Amino acid sequence: MAVTDAQNPLLGETTCGSLLQKLQEIWDEVGESDEERDKMLLQIEQECLDVYKRKVEQAAKSRAQLLQTLSDAKLELSTLVSALGDKSFVGFPEKASGTIKEQLEAIAPALEKLWKQKEERVREFSDVQSQIQKICGEIAPNISEQNGPPAVDESDLSLKRLDEYQAKLQELQKEKSERLHKVLEFVSTVHDLCAVLGMDFFSTVTEVHPSLDDSTGVQSKSISNDTLLRLAKTVSALNEDKKQRLDKLQELATQLIDLWNLMDTPEEERKLFDHVTCNISASVDEVTVPGALALDLIEQAEVEVERLDQLKSSRMKEIAFKRQVELEEIFARAHIEIDPEAAREKIMTLIDSGNVEPAELLADMDNQIAKAKEEALSRKEILDRVEKWMSACEEESWLEDYNRDENRYNSSRGAHLNLKRAEKARIMVNKIPGMVDTLVAKTRAWEEDRGISFTYDGVPLLAMLDEYAMLRQEREEEKRRLRDQKKFNEQQSTEQEAIFGSRPSPARPAGTKKVVGPRANGGANGTPNRRLSLNANQNGSRSASKDGRRESMRAAAPANYVAISKEDAASHVSGTDPVPASP
Repeated sequence: MAVTDAQNPLLGETTCGSLLQKLQEIWDEVGESDEERDKMLLQIEQECLDVYKRKVEQAAKSRAQLLQTLSDAKLELSTLVSALGDKSFVGFPEKASGTIKEQLEAIAPALEKLWKQKEERVREFSDVQSQIQKICGEIAPNISEQNGPPAVDESDLSLKRLDEYQAKLQELQKEKSERLHKVLEFVSTVHDLCAVLGMDFFSTVTEVHPSLDDSTGVQSKSISNDTLLRLAKTVSALNEDKKQRLDKLQELATQLIDLWNLMDTPEEERKLFDHVTCNISASVDEVTVPGALALDLIEQAEVEVERLDQLKSSRMKEIAFKRQVELEEIFARAHIEIDPEAAREKIMTLIDSGNVEPAELLADMDNQIAKAKEEALSRKEILDRVEKWMSACEEESWLEDYNRDENRYNSSRGAHLNLKRAEKARIMVNKIPGMVDTLVAKTRAWEEDRGISFTYDGVPLLAMLDEYAMLRQEREEEKRRLRDQKKFNEQQSTEQEAIFGSRPSPARPAGTKKVVGPRANGGANGTPNRRLSLNANQNGSRSASKDGRRESMRAAAPANYVAISKEDAASHVSGTDPVPASP
């Protein structure tokens, strides 16, 4: 409790008197004697005197240091003003009165400004003297050059002396400027020519003079008359060599391109010689890429031309057959039937006979490919509509199977997906008549414009559409007959029940159920596969490379197209009929 009370005064303002009072209270509470109290008070007074003494000594020492600093600053200020040669320096303090710190603060800005001026003036002297030293060594190489930058006399940094050095430097620069400029131009030209020709620049230029290589500084290059004359002769010889090599390379590039075009060389192989063909029409001055006219590059091009020339005759059949494959693929995508075997035999005969030039044969095949692409483009709109029509017929076939399934509304796995597909299929089936009408109109317009029949894999498209329309009509009539038969059977059953009483209907055989799901295109709904199957025997066998859809469309219609069981007929609903409210 006593310790806590002793700390409470410390929370407020603390003074010597309050601390002494607190000490008296503690002594009273403890019961200290007056002798002990006087002894302790004397000890406190002695400690305070020691602290004051140390602070006075520190202050005196700090004052002496400040006075020495002020003296040094004044001396340095005078020295700087004298070295810079500026007797009327504006920043010099006018009066030296006030405290020591005030005097230091007054002289510090002027001293700092003079330091910066001195550093800048020393750099200027060093720069000018270094340039003079280099030019003198260039003009008079017998005079030994100093190692490192020249020493600057910092005792005299006046502007007058600096102007004298600059005037001397300008005289020396004027003396060597024109000659050095010519030397540098020649050296640069030799460097560029050596890079393009793939030659060693160092050995070429050092043959003229050892000081002209890149490792030597610009100011140290030789500017004598002999050096300039030899440089001019070297540039002339290199230009003549460059012209001859470019002519040779352009001739080889032309041969390469002709052979590539003849043999249909892929782009990947051609890119390997882009560095050769890129300069086929360039002038001498336009060729600046390093190594573009190197001897090894020209030799490489010569070897390639020789190799391609040897392969030309052996690859002609391969190239021609590659063009033929491209032509057949275009016809296949356009559903145009051709005789590929006869075409290949014709190509073999022409090549083996040697009566036609390879370039002419390939040009003729390229012309055929261009015409085939044009023909395929004219058929594209109709073919796109045929694809949509066939897709709709496939959905119609699926929908008919779906409608015959009595369990289609049960909550089985995937039933909701089939229901959504059925809704979309009904919308698509309703559009089939419009699709067929548009397709017929487009096909007739195409045939009238070109005066030929539009065939789909060898079958006339209009015949396919007419057969589809006929079969669709027959199917609708069959549906009506089955509905009438169903009504008649129901009426007969009602009359029998009225006479003999009700009796259970026979159960449907388990084997009559059908599984709803995707099936191959074709079936009892009169889709275009029936048209194609009827015409298959008339048009001969088709190419084995046709896609799955066209193969499935050639499948024959089921044998029980008309003879559908009565129970299936009773549950059969057209793809266009609405979905019943309950199963």
